[in-house]
Parts: sequence; C-alpha cells; structure tokens
Amino acid sequence: MLLRIRVRLPDRPGALGQVARILGAAGADVVQMAVLERENGRALDDFTVAWPAGAGIERLCDGLGSVPGVDLVGVWPTAEPQGASPDAALVGQLAADPGRGALTLTDAVPAILSADWAVLAEIQADGAVPAHASIGADEVELPDLAPLRSRAFTAPDGTQYAVCPMAGDAPGGRALVVARTGAPPFHRTEVYRLSQLVGAAEAVLGARSAAMPSA
Repeated sequence: MLLRIRVRLPDRPGALGQVARILGAAGADVVQMAVLERENGRALDDFTVAWPAGAGIERLCDGLGSVPGVDLVGVWPTAEPQGASPDAALVGQLAADPGRGALTLTDAVPAILSADWAVLAEIQADGAVPAHASIGADEVELPDLAPLRSRAFTAPDGTQYAVCPMAGDAPGGRALVVARTGAPPFHRTEVYRLSQLVGAAEAVLGARSAAMPSA
C-alpha cells in the first residue's frame, strides 16, 4: 500500500536525508517527495512511501518523532496515479474523449491530490448537488461551498475539502469538490494544482469541460 507522509523539518543541509533514512529504517520505501513550502528556516514536505499492507504505522511515527526539529503533520493512505506526469496524462485523456471531460476530470483528481473522493457539483439556491461522483463518494452530502472560489477548508466533522469553480451551463454554476479524511488540510499548493487542472481542462475543452454528457 502507499502512504502520504507530511512532515515539517528544518530547512538545512542534511535534514531531508535524515528523514529519508528514518523512513527507510522503519521499512518505508520512498517513491516520491514534494516540497510544499520553505519559509522562516522550515520546510514542509510530502513523502509518498510504499508500506506493507496491514502493518501498523507506530514505528514509522516513532521514528520520525525521534528526529530533532522534525514535526509529523500527518500520515494517510494514498493512491498515486500511473505515469511520471499524471497531470499531462489527464489532459491527454480529456482531449481524447471531450464528451466525458467533466467525468474524467472528477474521477482522476482524487489520486492526483491524495484525496478520498471528488464530486462535480451543481450550485443551486439551496446548496450544492452532486452531478457526478468519483469512486468513494457514494451518498455524500456536500457542505456549504460559499464563497465559491478556489480554496481549502475544514468541515465541522473534520473532513478536509478543496474546491474550484468550473465553467458550465448550470444556472448557479459548477464546482469541482475534492475531499479527504484523517489527513491534514489541503495545502495552498494542492489548491493551486487543482485550479491548474481545471483551467487546463477548460482550455482544452472550453465550456464543455463542465458539461455533463447526454448519456
């Protein structure tokens, strides 16, 4: 199985290697690393690691907690998309089948953003209504999305959301909503990535990127 691990650590030579060594010693195989931010002498990094299915994460957390200056922000399951450039691959899929553009985008985003599910929502007077849901979003009840702009927020039940408005013909507009539980809030770089994906989809497909297929 794959885990996403978010850590805050000193932004100095050797700190990243020390974290990687601790992960390896705990039995985690690092398959990807991303720097989310570097501010005031600290860095926020995401590691994607292969971890034995069914194994507890106690030794992983204990190992990271033993490194001076390292704060463990969160650990949660993830499903990485295939290929070295998933964003570019998604744009290619959208162009290949524009009639299903909005559905393809909604289905692909959870893996790209290490989320649980995504919903293409129609904004109505009494709230947001799912128009299409990815796997994992069965019978989901959407929160209030106002103000409708690209942003991240935490619901009262602890669910983390990222939302991005989309073009389309729905009277109140449409939005792509991504959610995950048991994980840290979506970072601003993740919200920006979501906005870039929506923007790329709209550039490739025009207003059809948010339109639902007729069948």
